Amino acid sequence: MNSTFSDTICAIATPNGVGAIAIIRVSGKEAYQKVSACFSKDLADKTSHTVHFGIFKSPVGVFIDEVLVTVFQEGKSFTGEESVEIACHASPYIQQQIILALIEVGCRLANPGEFSMRAFANGKVDLSQAEAIADLIAAQTKNAHSIALKQLRGNFSSELKDLREKLIHFASLVELELDFAEEDVEFADRSELKTLVNEVLAYIQRLAASFELGNAIKNGVPVAIVGAPNTGKSTLLNQLLGEDRAIVSNIAGTTRDVIEETLNIDGILYRLIDTAGIRENAEEIEAMGIERSREKIIQANIVLCMADSSVPNSIEEVLQWAKEIQETHQDKKVVIVANKQDISVNSIEFSEKALFISAKEGVGIEELKEKLVEIVIGDFSLSDETIVSNIRHYDALIKTAYSLQKAKDNLATGITADFVAMDIRQAMYDLGTITGDISTDDLLGNIFSKFCIGK
Repeated sequence: MNSTFSDTICAIATPNGVGAIAIIRVSGKEAYQKVSACFSKDLADKTSHTVHFGIFKSPVGVFIDEVLVTVFQEGKSFTGEESVEIACHASPYIQQQIILALIEVGCRLANPGEFSMRAFANGKVDLSQAEAIADLIAAQTKNAHSIALKQLRGNFSSELKDLREKLIHFASLVELELDFAEEDVEFADRSELKTLVNEVLAYIQRLAASFELGNAIKNGVPVAIVGAPNTGKSTLLNQLLGEDRAIVSNIAGTTRDVIEETLNIDGILYRLIDTAGIRENAEEIEAMGIERSREKIIQANIVLCMADSSVPNSIEEVLQWAKEIQETHQDKKVVIVANKQDISVNSIEFSEKALFISAKEGVGIEELKEKLVEIVIGDFSLSDETIVSNIRHYDALIKTAYSLQKAKDNLATGITADFVAMDIRQAMYDLGTITGDISTDDLLGNIFSKFCIGK
């Protein structure tokens, strides 16, 4: 495989800090030669995917470390280039000296994401797979790992390429008609084209709709716990976390600032936000906490509106409050949580409007967790369906859906073939930007600049 890059790059591939082992990666046409200049063994005749023990020295012969060197032949490495990985002791000084030695013999320090960019340029991965590498590294939960792994293995790419090929087939037939416009011939069956556009459009819309779930799994779901003072918000936070994270007392207004913690429920990361109790006529410091609470409501995807079911009229007030939140912020999912079920006076009358719990006794907590998962997942199947978690992919899918909808509308009105062809071409273009079949230097630079240097 011939690389499009002429120089050899190097970078530390493991996190900064002191540890047992660190990995330094080298990739490029002269990777073997440049590492051999500092290593006690010549790598030129070594078989791909073999490991070699030896001494690593500076170009002037100063001992640096005993290392293990793994070699990868051109076409058989991650980047598709001749590559070497050096495993050394993870002293920051040792790592720095090895990098300096490699630079002295002609290597260049890699830019962020340059190894992955080379893998893309050399056809080892497509663009969506390259992005999945960064997502896989950043995955904090089982579901985030699963989504990234499916994308890395090419599941998403294969589906998009199949859709694009179908569109290319019909687009070529439609454009062929344009070449024979004077003969008034029809190569593309309009009924088949309508069926195809409808099927592809429905699938693209389904993928786009999955982004809300994918983004939540990838970045976590902000959940604000709000309510009047002394309704048990901090007790609920502690119960969900299984530890005493927030101070709890019977004194109203104990929580004066926002407390944030993360909770993993069934592979979905929730960012729980315990807010200061909202009430009128609060003193200055408490009022500052209340203002922050209002800000967190705006930032949250899910709002748990807590009532004290042991207090008359508390649930009615919270129901009204929740209604106002949903009217003001229509994108929020609001759940009414009536706490203190163990001493409740309202459990029967409002049983269909609120989820009754006892944060103190742990009653109803599992039901609340199930509700949180239900809100996020909806009718999607995490095990079978392709879930979109990348905002760039989502944007491209929305643009694709727009062009397909135009094609669908134009087909319904019997408009001329050139307009239909234009819409289908645009849909093909937008789909191609996801996998990198269509790309620009600016797009690639923006994507790979967000990677870590060693990847």
